[in-house]
Amino acid sequence: MAGLCFSSWASRIPNIKTLLHLNDAQLGNVLFALPVGLMASLPISGWMVTRFGSKVMVIAGLILYAATLSMLGMVSTVLQLVITLFVFGLAANLVNISVNTQAVLVESSYGRSIMASFHGAWSLAGFTGAAIALGLISIGITLPVHFYIMTLLVFVLIVLFQKNLFAASKAPASQPVFVKPDKLLLQLGLIGFFGMASEGAMFDWSGVYFQKIVQPPAVLVPLGFTAFMSTMAGGRFIGDYVTNRIGRKRTLQISGILIASGLGIAVAFPSLVTATIGFLLVGFGVSSVVPLVYAAAGRSGSMPAGMALAAVSSVSFLGFLLGPPMIGWIAETANLKYSFALIAVLGFCITLLTSKAKLIG
Repeated sequence: MAGLCFSSWASRIPNIKTLLHLNDAQLGNVLFALPVGLMASLPISGWMVTRFGSKVMVIAGLILYAATLSMLGMVSTVLQLVITLFVFGLAANLVNISVNTQAVLVESSYGRSIMASFHGAWSLAGFTGAAIALGLISIGITLPVHFYIMTLLVFVLIVLFQKNLFAASKAPASQPVFVKPDKLLLQLGLIGFFGMASEGAMFDWSGVYFQKIVQPPAVLVPLGFTAFMSTMAGGRFIGDYVTNRIGRKRTLQISGILIASGLGIAVAFPSLVTATIGFLLVGFGVSSVVPLVYAAAGRSGSMPAGMALAAVSSVSFLGFLLGPPMIGWIAETANLKYSFALIAVLGFCITLLTSKAKLIG
């Protein structure tokens, strides 16, 4: 449901850009409202999940997420879009923290790693939402009607599946809103930071890298991003099998090596074939980092799972926010190759930090 909401919005960004007569720079400024809302909600989301229970907050978060999606279809001014996107980000993060808390409970009951498959379901929903959007656009369904349909679909799914959620215990009313994460959670946050910086850089800059550095025929420019996305989604569905065979720590160490080596290949040998192979490796590398970090945070025991996830997410999402702009700054002053080389170094930092993180077994 979360993946459907996000992909439905993302698939219609060009339509909203045209509707509000935004240029590229204006659109970039407006879109920043979503991650700002996400970051603003991180501390309070953890407290709400801990105070009221993850089951209640999954349902409440999804209702708000889907309802805000329908509101995005009705915006007619830039200010309305900014405010609605901010709320959309708030809802997205509330769902993120609460549903990952549920996933930690399910994984504990299974007694083996299944977290990556949950994140794979989000990626699969992203592809599904994009396909639905393509189909609706092809038959002339307008943007507001598209979002109404998806909102209704999510509401129906909530009714059908909410009974399967864990009714987790709630914290007492005296539970503090803000809890300082300990050293071990900060280590997990840094691993997530490097993973999400790599992921964000690939989302925003893989196409530009192919266009400017690899320079394939125009029709093949999207190949790098497609290669990355395919292995990132696929890697999440095989990530649990790998983790259960070799352990969480070794999986994360290999993930960092894959990110570093994939980007290293793309930088050192920027031809169509080698860069594509490199981006395939990066997709596999980033696929399991965030799921495994979240799983480790949720079972840390140093604080309630919801608050631990929020603390780790706060640090991790900074990488997602700072990674893409950092690529641009370095590319502007030097070369895009240097930017991707830096991300390769960040990927290898995952391997180094994982070796020292005691919470990852």
